[in-house]
Amino acid sequence: MKALIWHSNGSIELVDKSIPEIQNDYDAIVKVELSSICTSDIHIIKGCVPQAVPNTTLGHEFVGQVIKVGKKIKNLKPGDRVAANCETFCGECFYCKKGFINNCEKGGWHLGCKIDGCHAEYVRVPYANTGLNILPDNVSYEDALFVGDILSSGYFGADMIEIKKNDTIAVIGAGPVGLCAMLCAKYLGAKRIVAIDIDNARLKIAEKENLADFYLNPKDSEKIIKQITDNHGIDGVIECAGTKESFELSWKIARANSIIGIVAMYEENQILPLPDMYGKNLTFKTGGVDAIHCEKLINLISKGKISTNFLITEKMPFSNIEQAYKLFADKKGLKIALYPDKLEQ
Repeated sequence: MKALIWHSNGSIELVDKSIPEIQNDYDAIVKVELSSICTSDIHIIKGCVPQAVPNTTLGHEFVGQVIKVGKKIKNLKPGDRVAANCETFCGECFYCKKGFINNCEKGGWHLGCKIDGCHAEYVRVPYANTGLNILPDNVSYEDALFVGDILSSGYFGADMIEIKKNDTIAVIGAGPVGLCAMLCAKYLGAKRIVAIDIDNARLKIAEKENLADFYLNPKDSEKIIKQITDNHGIDGVIECAGTKESFELSWKIARANSIIGIVAMYEENQILPLPDMYGKNLTFKTGGVDAIHCEKLINLISKGKISTNFLITEKMPFSNIEQAYKLFADKKGLKIALYPDKLEQ
């Protein structure tokens, strides 16, 4: 089969690999029907993810059809249509039982990082009993493509800031994760949402999808936020942009005693200027996504409560994946859906 690997020199290559086999009783082999590229894939190629293993097949954002299951898999069978969680987790360890699946003692971010991922024709999914969710008949592969990663990340960020009924919240970064955070913040009951980005085209997408109430450039945001919040600041901030400037803006626009949820992945260390923040009594919550709400998110999609289909701005056959990576790295559009070549659109 064809698979896209990355080399330690920062290059990628489409190579031939053997179709994966069951290695553990909790494994499943999935035929990849649709996949996408994540910003964290780009971080791996740049060398910003220390745990990533060179020559590994990239990718962790996908949906597909189960082909084989291990002996202890009871909730899945060949032929099932599934969405994949970006996290590998056992469901039984200390952290999993608390819902902190990103810190699973036997798993974590493995697919496309430590073991071969989904940018291939087939992928082996460890702990498939927890990492795969069956799709209802009325949920297409496109509908569910982002459930296990960026939609879960958006929900993670919105959930972290503990949204209350009359809250005004801000999302910094109107990229795919930021747009999902807006979508989820609205579902969770935010009264007003402020979208902030330096890219006017992405703000236009947020506005077209009616995901926020205010659409601001960072250079204007502090002044306007003071005006719309009676000088108090934002009740909760979700930081999805991942730059030094966006990190600084997150605590500057936050009101006293608010929560800042950071779901962005940074390429360098950030500094907390504690003397400047003294007296604001801010709470920072950070980390890799605990994607424990996939079944709930699939149910919301099935009921028509939320949709992420607008995020797909390009469709390409898998054989063009190297070109797709270049387009995504250059921020051409939002998300690229990669189909098996026989399903080229």
